[in-house]
Amino acid sequence: MLLRPDRPSIAAGQSVEIVIDSGTSTADIGSTLSSAGVVDNALMFRLKARNSDVAGQLKAGTYAFVTGSGYEDVLAKLNKGPDIVYFDIVIPEGFTIRQIAARFAKQAGVDEDEMFTLVSTGAEQFAGEHPYLEGAYGGSLEGFLFPATYRIKEGTTPEQIVGQMLDAFDDASAKLDLTFAESKNLTLPDIVTIASIIEREVRLKKEYPLVSSVVYNRLKIRMKLQLDSTVFYGLPEGTKILRKEDLQNGYPHNTYSIAGLPAGPIGNPGLEALEAAAHPAETKYLYYVLTGDDGSQTFATNYDDFLKAVAIYREKFVNK
Repeated sequence: MLLRPDRPSIAAGQSVEIVIDSGTSTADIGSTLSSAGVVDNALMFRLKARNSDVAGQLKAGTYAFVTGSGYEDVLAKLNKGPDIVYFDIVIPEGFTIRQIAARFAKQAGVDEDEMFTLVSTGAEQFAGEHPYLEGAYGGSLEGFLFPATYRIKEGTTPEQIVGQMLDAFDDASAKLDLTFAESKNLTLPDIVTIASIIEREVRLKKEYPLVSSVVYNRLKIRMKLQLDSTVFYGLPEGTKILRKEDLQNGYPHNTYSIAGLPAGPIGNPGLEALEAAAHPAETKYLYYVLTGDDGSQTFATNYDDFLKAVAIYREKFVNK
């Protein structure tokens, strides 16, 4: 019996990456390899595997093969195990650039100092493909590294990782309707800054548009935002309590001491926070205070109601 190639001739010597999923049969592995030109014939691969007593021992994973390889070499490689390692890295909504650099370092072996230097000062080198980074405060990429799960190949550079994250932000921000925000003279970076505040201030996503409305309403009447999250951003990581002098420092993100929005984002928001920042609820609220055990907040339009909500907060969470 003459076994012919399963597909039109593919030039030998080309590098290909093959993914073998867990539970894939020897026959299906042969078909995958043959279709990619790694081996000539799927049936011959199966026969060789059976005669070599490795059928059922071929390991799942991602492999680097060369087209036109010998059956024995391919089987030996599959029996040994994958030579390409991937890491699935989860970046939660609201993570800061420092947290992002630390996570990639811990879970993917990236150099943390190199990664943090890039994300904290490297905006200019990416601004050509991502114009919204022009003029980013301090060159920071804070706010634009989109929270998602990233599959990172071992050895991937910080520049390549950042490129993936910025591309993900581009895909997400392309879904935003900025018509309302632009009518208020707000830019995409402004929306990202508001979204980062929402992400850090709010526990319940259903309240995102309400907190967004408070930000818009305060900006409209030129009232300082006075948001604790913007103060914490400028303090050492792990700080739990704000002191009076913290509220008075002139840090450019501190909305107790400066008017308007902070100098830049204070974290990296997800799509729901971005959408809320672009489309706030229509309210007259100027205040909100944590009052619910589930993280819910009481919203107020005036200072007296705000003080009543503060009293509830203190009774439930401070004076216990």
